[in-house]
Amino acid sequence: MSLFDLHGRTAVVTGGSRGLGRSMVRALAEAGADVVVASRDAAACEAVAAEVAEATGVRALGLGLHVGSWDDLEPFVDRVEAELGPIDVLVNNAGMSPVYDRPTDITEALFDKVVDVNLKGPFRLSAVVAQRLVDRGAAGSIINVTSMGAVRPRPHILPYAAAKAGLNALTVGMAHAYGPTVRVNAIMAGTFLTDVSKAWDPEVFARRAATFALRRGGEPDEIVGTALYLASDASSYTTGAVIAVDGGQP
Repeated sequence: MSLFDLHGRTAVVTGGSRGLGRSMVRALAEAGADVVVASRDAAACEAVAAEVAEATGVRALGLGLHVGSWDDLEPFVDRVEAELGPIDVLVNNAGMSPVYDRPTDITEALFDKVVDVNLKGPFRLSAVVAQRLVDRGAAGSIINVTSMGAVRPRPHILPYAAAKAGLNALTVGMAHAYGPTVRVNAIMAGTFLTDVSKAWDPEVFARRAATFALRRGGEPDEIVGTALYLASDASSYTTGAVIAVDGGQP
């Protein structure tokens, strides 16, 4: 059996209806996992789940979820367990980074919203899933998708960068809190060419990408190798790790 085989496991991906999340959903399903696609857009999640189920033959469920809503997270886990069984792999991929002109333009409400989605929600969802894994004595994997902004914060992403830095810290701390049963790791993503990149100024991005070791942005499918490694038995001795997948971004 392949080290990357995920048959018999259930994987949840938040922010799974597009971009990096969608690529990871498809890869986890192709490795044999039953998958849950979760995001605020329930219809989009259902469409992706149907597409993945048809293409791979796994069970796939699309559910609407606002990751930043603390009280919705345990009922979400309850529903997944009722429909697909216990969760073995959780990918905390949902995130948001609103545009602003100056730090003084950021309202308290907006700051709190960024923290809720990028840090508070992943903490609560991870705690619920990890505790249930521990209670049933089952091994599991939690993967937090963070950002190079956590260690190289730029002026236009300050709340996001702070939240992702917090998620890096939680990754290490929760690996100790829930080990040895549950492994907790992070993918610290660099610049990927998802839907968001369509709004970028091509010339500005080209100048920035020229400083990367690979001289380009990443394609969404280029994150899946690391995700499969961390989700599977291939990473059985890896926990508390924060792995940069950034094309050599300075």
